[in-house]
Amino acid sequence: MQKSPQHENIIAFQGEPGAYSNLACHNVFSHMTALPCHTFEDVFAAVEEGQAKYAMIPIENSVAGRVAAIHHLIPHSSLHIIGEYFLRINHHLLAVKGATMEGLRTVRSHEQALGQCRKNILKWGIEPDVYSDTAGAARLISQLQDPAVAAIASSLAGKIYGLQSLKKDIEDASHNTTRFVIFAREPLAELTNEGTTVTSFVFQVRNVPAALYKVMGGFATNGVNMTKLESYQLNGAFVATQFYADIEGHPDDEGVRHAFEELDFFTHEFRILGSYPAAQYRLDRK
Repeated sequence: MQKSPQHENIIAFQGEPGAYSNLACHNVFSHMTALPCHTFEDVFAAVEEGQAKYAMIPIENSVAGRVAAIHHLIPHSSLHIIGEYFLRINHHLLAVKGATMEGLRTVRSHEQALGQCRKNILKWGIEPDVYSDTAGAARLISQLQDPAVAAIASSLAGKIYGLQSLKKDIEDASHNTTRFVIFAREPLAELTNEGTTVTSFVFQVRNVPAALYKVMGGFATNGVNMTKLESYQLNGAFVATQFYADIEGHPDDEGVRHAFEELDFFTHEFRILGSYPAAQYRLDRK
């Protein structure tokens, strides 16, 4: 597909306007136009086909864990990770103008958002109703104009759909944070020597005894800090396992280079997804 002349100013995300991914786009790239996409596949395609410059993708949440669909899509994408962003999730209880807490009967939102606010929902005595996504629930509440029904969504969703926030910061866990990674068609061209670099990669170990143990040993003996390791099955096969990992360091660093050499020996598929500066949020929590 031919690139649009405006694609350099567009960042794609999955969800409806007002989704937390939309908020992440706004926070990191306030000068860019956010492009809502129906599915994660559509987000990747928008960047691969030149409709957008970047993709903002949620990869894990401190409460709900990993975003499983993304881990299955990443190995099949030609895109590269060029950055990361951690968004503190501040849920709002949104309702139409004039609604009151006393008059609420139902609250709609994505099942994870409802689960993340479970204690407050029980305390208020209102009925949770699962909806496809948070921003979509806010849009629906705006259309219904029913003061007895509320939505759990972002402050941005409330602003877009003209809703009032009856309660803010209603999530049960104060650490509720989503990590996003930013994808582009080309890898990051230059990294300064200052600060911490994160490198993300995927691999499949050979089906031989202790292969994963030996792969991990390569990072330990070369002094490379692995900050994340996720595994998941491929195509329903219990003997074919894909791994996603994050480490501190750049592939050109001597220790990382030696660790990757050992990893390559014990794997039959290995791909570096990108090297990029560590977010300040990550550094502050060391």
